[in-house]
Amino acid sequence: MAEKSEGIVETIKTVFWALIIAGIFRTLFFQPFWIPTGSMKDTLLIGDFLFVNKMAYGYSRYSCPFSACPITGRIFGSEPERGDVVVFRHPVLGTDYVKRLIGLPGDKIQVKENVLYVNGEEATQVPDGTFEEIKQAQGRFGTFPICANAPVGQGGSCLKERYRETLPGGVEHGILNTGTGRLDNTNVFTVPEGNFFFMGDNRDNSTDSRVSQRAGGVGMVPFEYLLGRADRIIFSAEGKRLVYFWTWRSDRFFKAIE
Repeated sequence: MAEKSEGIVETIKTVFWALIIAGIFRTLFFQPFWIPTGSMKDTLLIGDFLFVNKMAYGYSRYSCPFSACPITGRIFGSEPERGDVVVFRHPVLGTDYVKRLIGLPGDKIQVKENVLYVNGEEATQVPDGTFEEIKQAQGRFGTFPICANAPVGQGGSCLKERYRETLPGGVEHGILNTGTGRLDNTNVFTVPEGNFFFMGDNRDNSTDSRVSQRAGGVGMVPFEYLLGRADRIIFSAEGKRLVYFWTWRSDRFFKAIE
């Protein structure tokens, strides 16, 4: 009986330390993230599950001096680069967002007729076919996609124009367009020192840095709010919950994020 009790105690100890180690690993190195909205389609789909690399960005010229910085575990890493897909904490709302990094400190960003310009240089777009999905409630929030071929009835084919966009510096990635929207023409944004400018790849369905924080947008995001870089999708589920394994998308296991 004593041996059985000792075995139970050892099991409890093992589970306890395993949880502690997992918690430390999550806090310092990687953080799980589930894509809840369609603002990054078709790079990221609603229901994609990924781990955020929290070690990607260390202290840099964008952050406070090392001696004055709080210990956050971000000691190693590189500086954020234009084109990175980044998970960050919204500076006002406190919720986690995922967008593409478009503007670095000092950059001038503008969108004219749905074309992005960085410091006056056009981010060229090349037509890349059509993105097609079913017009239906998606994810746990039950949101419906925006369609370029609207009106589309529920269960119908929802289409968006797809383009390959090349950012200054050479990063190439996909974007979607559903037509002329309110954010297709903007003023020139100058990114302040220590801040970053983000946009969603689903350009007409993303409340990003083109929208001020006073209007519910992302606005400019300071370095200290960056949680990490999203590098790879682990798996993806079309259903409302990740545990519904029969809804998992077979073509997205361990898929690299462009």
